[in-house]
Amino acid sequence: MERKQKKTFDPIEIREDFPILNQTIHRERPLVYFDNGASTQHPTQVIEAMDDCYVRTYANVHRGIHWLSEQSSAQYEQARTSVRRFINASHGNEVIFTSGATESINLIARSWGDANLKSGDEILLTMLEHHSNIVPWQQLAERTGALVKFIKLTEAGELDLDHMRSLLSPRTKIVAFASVSNVLGSRAPVAEMTAMAKEVGALVVVDAAQSVPHDKTDVQSWGADFIAFSGHKMLGPSGVGVLWGRQSILEEMQPFMGGGSMIDQVTTDGFTWGELPARFEAGTPPIVEAIGLGKAIEYLENIDVAQIEEHEQVLVRRAYELIMEVDGAKILGPAGDCRAGLVSFVIEGVSSQDISILLDQLGIAIRAGHHCAMPLHKQLEIKASCRASFYLYNTLDEVEAMGAALKKVVQRLR
Repeated sequence: MERKQKKTFDPIEIREDFPILNQTIHRERPLVYFDNGASTQHPTQVIEAMDDCYVRTYANVHRGIHWLSEQSSAQYEQARTSVRRFINASHGNEVIFTSGATESINLIARSWGDANLKSGDEILLTMLEHHSNIVPWQQLAERTGALVKFIKLTEAGELDLDHMRSLLSPRTKIVAFASVSNVLGSRAPVAEMTAMAKEVGALVVVDAAQSVPHDKTDVQSWGADFIAFSGHKMLGPSGVGVLWGRQSILEEMQPFMGGGSMIDQVTTDGFTWGELPARFEAGTPPIVEAIGLGKAIEYLENIDVAQIEEHEQVLVRRAYELIMEVDGAKILGPAGDCRAGLVSFVIEGVSSQDISILLDQLGIAIRAGHHCAMPLHKQLEIKASCRASFYLYNTLDEVEAMGAALKKVVQRLR
């Protein structure tokens, strides 16, 4: 693909590519979308690329020897190439298309975990994890007799690396953690934690769903063995995600699912599985979704990632200040300068769900609940929290609007 010169970062100009944001709701109130940690919106370039495939070139991929199949296959594999380049993977065979980060983690637990863990082995997680990076490992522990342990947090909401070091031992076979917490916005020191895990020979799995869309990702410098992320959190469609794994490890793993595409030979006596990456892409893959993800990556590559991160930091710092102006507000996690582009909070004596409902009536979309992180909320001794999460198309004016609306909502609820 011919690389375009990166355009100057301008959120107002960027918003022109997102028609869903240019509407009013609830009695003509401008829509403010701050639920990007759950799913991002889609630029017209992604929508049009997917539409074009359905209208002009759609067919099943790889085995067809007709023009439509050849076109779809080429676009699908181009998307894989885009992913490889975006995360600096060594080879396209290391990029496995899945339905999302959840399936990617389950694939590792089933294909690698079932073959390598036994009773008494240990799986090390953190208290920051999304359920998708807890439940698959708990299921693996139930199947194998392994134990699941959790790294504690510091008072500031950061991972306690001293506690991690005390938990690591020759029994530790898997260390799995999120690069960015979807609740606290805490950033994990991925390379440092990976190096610590490698000292005891553990496999390292990074849930990068909250970081790949926002930060420059280099899988080679991270040093981890597996990285999982989702398309719908990075301007792409739902239904497609990525598992990146080291080729040497993937080649030793048995397939997660059986069916078409993943085989080499099938006889009445048995089967042999295919080469990478087809081995882990059984059945008809998410063809159009992968093409959409590839186009989303092209869109992000046309913008300086450092500028996206800088812009999000401006938004989160201001949001932090405005929320703290509300009487009874408590922000979860580290200070504004030490977090990713989201902020979760509670207001003393006020329901988080009620805050979200009333903000929505004012045109502002945030998320309320446990954010698929019940163990973390239990540790924090709260049942739910509000979360505002930002992306490249959000503006400082929108943050100011949320701050003013939050004060009105809290006054109404008290």
